[in-house]
Amino acid sequence: MSEAQHVYIGTDGGATTSKVGGVWSDGTTVSTRLTQRPTNSREGPTAVVRGWVEAITEYLDQNGLTWEQVQGVGVAIPGPRQSYGVLDRGPNLPESFVGFDVHTAYSGALAERAGRAVPLAVGNDGNMGGVAEAQRVRVAGTGTVLMLAPGSGLGCAYIDRNGLPLDGDTLAGMEAGHMPAPLHELHARPYPCGCGRTWGCVEVYTTLSGLPHLLADKLAQQPDHELAMSPLGPSERALALRGLAQQGDHLAVELFDFQARALGLHVATLAMALDPQFVVIGGGLMDPEATTEAFRERYLRIVRETAAPYLWQAQRARLSIVQAMLGDLSQAIGAALVALYQSRS
Repeated sequence: MSEAQHVYIGTDGGATTSKVGGVWSDGTTVSTRLTQRPTNSREGPTAVVRGWVEAITEYLDQNGLTWEQVQGVGVAIPGPRQSYGVLDRGPNLPESFVGFDVHTAYSGALAERAGRAVPLAVGNDGNMGGVAEAQRVRVAGTGTVLMLAPGSGLGCAYIDRNGLPLDGDTLAGMEAGHMPAPLHELHARPYPCGCGRTWGCVEVYTTLSGLPHLLADKLAQQPDHELAMSPLGPSERALALRGLAQQGDHLAVELFDFQARALGLHVATLAMALDPQFVVIGGGLMDPEATTEAFRERYLRIVRETAAPYLWQAQRARLSIVQAMLGDLSQAIGAALVALYQSRS
């Protein structure tokens, strides 16, 4: 079998849904159609791993491929981790996953299905997404890439010139959502973060996790707003804001403008430390199926305009802040790419 026929498979092992994607040996994507199925985490780790292997088999069949062609597999898992491939207590997985050795269990299951050992790479799901987005944005270049994906929390990744993520010595590298925000620039008070820190984590000012705090302060200033009189709880009110903003509601627009400024300041802070060529903004706010083009363009413009004055002169000319391109495909494709890159080392 020629090397051109080899494939590398990526599993995005989400707490709710698991997805599969693949790349050829030249790094091009096998298909932009994801295979996804429920993770079934309530059934325990063994059932989850079995489901991953079944999903790969399904993906191979859908694309006219065989297990013989699979030269490596990557899996994207949520943090935190106790050690390489070993899960720690996470916010969205049952207690049975604490201490679960994903690397050993999945390697064994893959070897049993393929009839031979299959190299397995394990990485943080945000980092894997960054790997895929970096490959797309820099094309044939080698510029470094910072990815920031505001959603429920703030996913962060830094991708080096070799296309690999910064993991750090304890696998906690690029947990940049929990750096302190410049509250004096934002004229904001320190809100508590779900991580337990009270210094004002950037995540709280840029994502859904902090919107209830921001909204409560706004409604105290605008008690006649429709959300102030809504029977919805704090989280449900926050979820309503994106739709209101796209309808031109002044309060909602102000809140997302604030979040864009907060993210722009964080881009500038991270640019001082990492000096990337590209900054990719992902997450739900950049999803074309969930937000309008006008909303996305306004958000990105404010991020760029806020970051620019704090960048070094050379960075202002070179740094590109762009929208993510792969959406739900990114983490599975990134995991496949990491398996490919590690096979070359």
